Parts: sequence; structure tokens; C-alpha cells
Amino acid sequence: MLQLHSEKQSRDRMSVSETDSALLPALQGQPIERVQRDGVEYVVLGTAHVSRVSVDAVDALLAHEHFDAVAVELCDSRAQGMRDPEAFKQMDLFKVIRDGKAGMVAASLVLSTFQKRLADQSGIQPGAEMKAAMDGAEQRGLPVWLIDREVGTTLKRAWHSVGFWQRFGLLGGMLASVFERDAIEQSDIEKLKESDLLESAFSEFASGSKPLYESLIGERDTFMAARLREEASKRTPLENRRVLVVIGAGHLKGLCELLRTQQGNPAIAVAELAKTPPKARWPKYLAVALVLLVFAAIAYAFHRNTALGAHALLSWVLFTGGFAALGALVAGGHPLSIVAAFIAAPIKPFRPGIPAGGISAMAEAWVRRPRVVDFDTLRDDIVHWSGWWKNRVARTLLNFFLVSLGTIVGEYSAGIHIFKSLV
Repeated sequence: MLQLHSEKQSRDRMSVSETDSALLPALQGQPIERVQRDGVEYVVLGTAHVSRVSVDAVDALLAHEHFDAVAVELCDSRAQGMRDPEAFKQMDLFKVIRDGKAGMVAASLVLSTFQKRLADQSGIQPGAEMKAAMDGAEQRGLPVWLIDREVGTTLKRAWHSVGFWQRFGLLGGMLASVFERDAIEQSDIEKLKESDLLESAFSEFASGSKPLYESLIGERDTFMAARLREEASKRTPLENRRVLVVIGAGHLKGLCELLRTQQGNPAIAVAELAKTPPKARWPKYLAVALVLLVFAAIAYAFHRNTALGAHALLSWVLFTGGFAALGALVAGGHPLSIVAAFIAAPIKPFRPGIPAGGISAMAEAWVRRPRVVDFDTLRDDIVHWSGWWKNRVARTLLNFFLVSLGTIVGEYSAGIHIFKSLV
């Protein structure tokens, strides 16, 4: 009987709180939904990522309602970036290249240029409402739940969700966003207030591609709903009776629907959606087949005539090494990194592991070690196309990509030249 009375008092307190909160100016017109699930009330606030109003709404809810936890639409890496904006300065370029993460770092940097343009134009740092939610929770001693999927995993799943030709469109769109000088249209900023930051960065493609939209939005709705249920299941009912959930307005409808209807073990759903998709095998098989075919042609050339075979082998070295070295040269590489590219590219088939671009980039980073100022100005420098050549961090990444591209062009060019010489 005492327990029922206590629960009634708690419900009365929450309903009064909700009524009072609705009258607050900061919350009027704000998209707020309240979802009851498994003894927990989730107060879900849909926010705009570039709006001071959303920051005020977060502050008002925390100040006038009681919560036992605060959940935010952030992953560990994005939360760390907000808490410590200088953390990226500790980046180990050698490790990034060796671990094959140069592409993901470059994509994150490109995305940051879009964020910086938004911040410069709107006067609000994207995600300021998420930081306000974390800061408010920590001031009140409340646990913070990071419920979004790792941004790197989302980008990889988005990349693998589209076809070969659509990937060129994505790359082109990302490059265009780096070198775009015009102000972001006001309509695009308004659209961001109703959607997701990642979706907005790739809006042209996300709107026309169901698989891409699903990986950027739909999967994350499912992931975040499962994460909320997973976190709630780890605690006793008295520890998390009310949870404030701060998410982008574009996720509000999907997340709330899933919170009400989602079934099954949440941990299994989280683990499944957190998987990095396996790399497609056919590009690797195609590359191996090409190299085997070329070396078979070189062997056949030696069989026919020693001079012909020597010419074919020299063609392989000059084409692959030459185009790789050209990539390093265009990237503004140091002479040593150009030489490293020329040497590494021809022996790539006999040296599995780090690609020629990686070896050249590591040579570049070793000779021209990034300075503190390069990390300090990195995000500002890459907004301008010339900054990719001026900044040592950006130039090292550029070296990696252009040498890798040059190696591929060189292999195909060498193959064509060798086959023509045998006809």
C-alpha cells in the first residue's frame, strides 16, 4: 500500500512538473514527446543543431524538471571532441596511416569544414545543445548516456550502402563542400534545424538514395532506441525513472515510435548495428587479377625475347613508380617522399600491408614533422583549397591519397602498354 502511494506521489509530481514546464517561454513550441517504456519515462526533446533556442530549451528542462539521467545524440568520439576540442592535436599521424584510418580522418576533417561554415554564419557551434545537456547533467551529478553510433561506423556503413558510381558523387560532394566559398543558403540552415547534421552534410545524396538515408538516419534511430533500453536495463528502476533525451529533431518521430514498439534484446540490436561492414572483395580480386595478368605478360615477354621482357619490366617500374611519384609531387611532397613513392609502387604486389601511399605519407610526416601550429590551424586551413598544401597535417593526408591514386593509374597504364608491346 505504501509503495502504491509512493508511486502515485511520483506520478503527481511528474505531471505537475510537465504542466509547469509547458508554460515556460523557452519550451513553448518546442518538439517534446514523453514516452513510457518498461517503467521509465523518456522526455525526448527534438533540437535544432544550429539554434540558440534549442540550447535554452535544454537548460529550461534541466532547471524545472527532475531527471535521473540525460541521454544525448552523441558517440564517444564526438562527445570527446566537444569536451576537449584540442584532443585532435594528439593525433599520431604515423599510427593513423599504419592502421588504415587516413580516409576516415580525412572524411571527419571535411565534415568539420561544413560545421565551421555553419558556425561562422549562424554564430552557433553545431551541437551546442548537446554540450549544454552534458554540462547540465554533470553540474547536477547525473549520468550522461551517449546513445549514438560511432560516426566512423556510420560513415563506413553509408559508404558501403551505395553503389560504385554513387561513391564518386559522394566524394565529389565532399570535395565541393571543402572548396565552396559561397555562404550556406538560409533555407539549408533552416533545413538543418529539422534534420540531422550528417544528413544535411550529404543532403543531396541522402534525399535521393534510400540506402544512404537508412544508414544515416533509419539505422541510427534503431540504434539509439536500443541504446536507451540497454542503458535503462543496467540500472534499478529507482535509478532511472525519468530520462531526458536530447536528439536532433529529424530523429524525434522515428526514435519515439521505436521506443514504444521495439522488441527483442537491445544489446543484440546495438551489437549488430555497430558492426563495420566487410570490405567488398571484388576490387581486391580485380587488382590481384590485373597484377597477375601483367606479370604473366612480362614472363611471356621474357620467354619470347630477353630484351622484350626487360622492356616490359622496365615499363612496369616506370609507369607505376612514375605515376606514384607524380602523385607525391602534386601533393607538394618532400623529395624523399617522392622517391619513397617511386620505389614503393612497383614492388606493391610483393609487399602486402601498407600501400605505397602510406609509405610515402609516412616519409613525408617523418621529414616534415607536423608542428603545433599545424594542428592549431588545421580546421581553418582546410577550409581553403590552398591550405591542404600549406598545412603539414593536411598535406600528409593529401600525399597518401594522391600517391595511392597514382599507383592505381600506373598499374593500369603499365598493363595497357605491356600488352600493346606484345601484339
